[in-house]
Amino acid sequence: MKRFRNVLIGFCLALFLVLGLSITGYAQQQTPNPSPSPQATLETLGEGFPVTIDGYTLFPVHHGTGPLNAEERALSISRRIEKIAADHSLSPNDLTIRVDPTDNSPSIILGDKVILTVTPQDAKLYQGTQTQIANHALEEVKTAIKRYRSARQADHLLRGAIYTAITTVVLYLLIAAILFLSERIFFAIRRVIVSLVPGWGIQSFEILSPERIGNIVLRILKFLRFLVILTLVCFYLTFVLRFFPWTRPFGDNFLTYFLDAMDLVAKQIAIYLPNLFIVAIIAAITYYVLKTIRPFFTAIKQGNLRVQGFYPDWAGPTYNILQFLIIALATILAFPYLPGFYSPAFQGISVFIGILFSLGSTSVISNIVGGVILIYTRAFQLRDVISIGDVTGDVIEKTLLVTRVRTPANRIVTIPNSALLNTNVVNLSVSQREFDRPLILQTTITLGYDVPWRKVHTVLIDAALATEHILADPAPFVLQSSLDDFSVAYQLNAYTDQPQLFPIIYSELHQNMQDKCNEVGIEILSPNYFALRDGNHSTIPENYLPTDYQTPTFGINSGNRNG
Repeated sequence: MKRFRNVLIGFCLALFLVLGLSITGYAQQQTPNPSPSPQATLETLGEGFPVTIDGYTLFPVHHGTGPLNAEERALSISRRIEKIAADHSLSPNDLTIRVDPTDNSPSIILGDKVILTVTPQDAKLYQGTQTQIANHALEEVKTAIKRYRSARQADHLLRGAIYTAITTVVLYLLIAAILFLSERIFFAIRRVIVSLVPGWGIQSFEILSPERIGNIVLRILKFLRFLVILTLVCFYLTFVLRFFPWTRPFGDNFLTYFLDAMDLVAKQIAIYLPNLFIVAIIAAITYYVLKTIRPFFTAIKQGNLRVQGFYPDWAGPTYNILQFLIIALATILAFPYLPGFYSPAFQGISVFIGILFSLGSTSVISNIVGGVILIYTRAFQLRDVISIGDVTGDVIEKTLLVTRVRTPANRIVTIPNSALLNTNVVNLSVSQREFDRPLILQTTITLGYDVPWRKVHTVLIDAALATEHILADPAPFVLQSSLDDFSVAYQLNAYTDQPQLFPIIYSELHQNMQDKCNEVGIEILSPNYFALRDGNHSTIPENYLPTDYQTPTFGINSGNRNG
C-alpha cells in the first residue's frame, strides 16, 4: 500500500509539472508578438491567421474584409463553420457557392447565410481564380464538418476511453517498475561509493565524507530517474490527448509546447549560472563559517573551554545570535544575485513586507531586546525560583520573546520580556548555585513585652531546626526587627538549600513555631492585642496547659485595706 501511494504521488507530481510547463509553452505559442500595426504586418510579411476546427487548420486568412482585420475575419469564419458542424440538422451537402453580381466575388453559403467570401486579394495571394479558391475552400469546409461530427460519435469516444485506460495502466506499470528497480540499484551504487570512494578533506578537517558523497550521487540518480518518468508522462499525454476532439488541439502540439517550455527553462538557467555560482559560494562560506564556530561555543557550554568573563550559559544564545547575523549578512549579499531581484514585483513585495514589519514589530523587537538583555545580565536561568511582582515560581521556559513561570499552584504565567525590564526580579536560587550560599527564609512573629526575649530566641531557633530542609549549619538566628507600642517583632532567619520547596518549608516552619511557643507557655498575640490578665483564660491550647489549670478570678482591689 505504501509503495502504491508513492508511485501514485510521483505520477501526479510529474503530471502536474508536465502540464504546467506545457501550458506555459502553449500560452507563449498562443500569444502573438506585439507589432505597431497588425494590418501592415500581414500585408508586408505575408503572415496569415488560420481558420481552425478541432485543431485542424483548413486554410489561412491573410486579408481582412470591411471593418474586420485578418485575425477577426479568420476567427469569425471558424465560428460559423463550427456552429454549422454542431447543428446536426444542417447537412454539409447543402453548402453551395454563390457569386455576387455586383463584384463577381464567390461566397460559400448555407441557405441565405454567408460562411465566407473569396476576395480578389485572396485570389492574388494564392495565384488562382476566385472560383477555384472558393471550390477548394468548400471542400475543406465539408471535410472539416464531417470530421467534427465523426469525432463526437459515441463509438469513437468509447474507443478513445478504452485506449486511454489501457495507456494509463501501461504507464503506471512502467513507473512502478522503474521505481522498484531503481531503488535497489541506486542504494547498491551508494554502498559501493561509500565503501570504495575516500572522503574529501584538508589535513584533519573533513569537508565531504564518503557517506555524504554517496548521498550526493544518490540525489543525482534520483533526479535522472525523475527526468525519465517526466519524459514518459510527456509522451503519454501526447498520445492520450489526441483521442478526444476537445483535447486534440493540445495533444497535437503538446510535445512542441513541452520542448519549448524546457528550452526556455534551460536558457534561463544558463543565463543565471554565473549568479547561481556566486550564490553557491556565499552559501558554502556561510555553512563552513557556522560549522567552524559551533564547536567553540559547544566547548564553552559543556565547560571544556573557559573564557574569562564569558559564562557557559551565554554560549548557546551567543551562537544563535551570531548564526542569525551571519545568515542575515549572507542573505543580503546573495539577494542581488537572485532571479527577479530588480523586477518591480520583487521590489514591491520587499517594500510591502518592510511596511508590515515596521508596523507590527514594535512590541516584538522590544521583547527580543529584553530577552537578549536578560540573557547577558544573567538575571535567572531555567529551573530557578524567581519572584516578579506578585508572581513567584519556577522558570520553565526562557525565550527571546517571553518567560514562562510555573507557580506553586501549577499555574503557568507568561510574562513578556519587555515587562521584566521594568520591574525587579528576585532570584531565590542564584545565591546557592553561584555563590554556594543557601537561601535565607524569613518570617516574623510579634509577642508581648512580658515574654523574655532570650526565651523567644531559643524557642524560634528550636522551631527552625525542627523543620525539614532547614540547615543546622549555618545556624538559624533571630533578629528583633522592631519595638512597637504593644509588642515586639521577632524575625526568624533560617537557611535552606531547597528554594524550590519554599512554600512547604514555610508552612512546616510556622507549624513548628506554634508548637514550640505553646510548649513553653508563650502566647502568640496580635500586635495590638492587650487585655487584663485577671479573669481571662489563657489563649494557649488546652492540651499544652497543666492538668490543674484553672481560669483565674477577676479581682478588684479598692486600695482601702482596712475597709
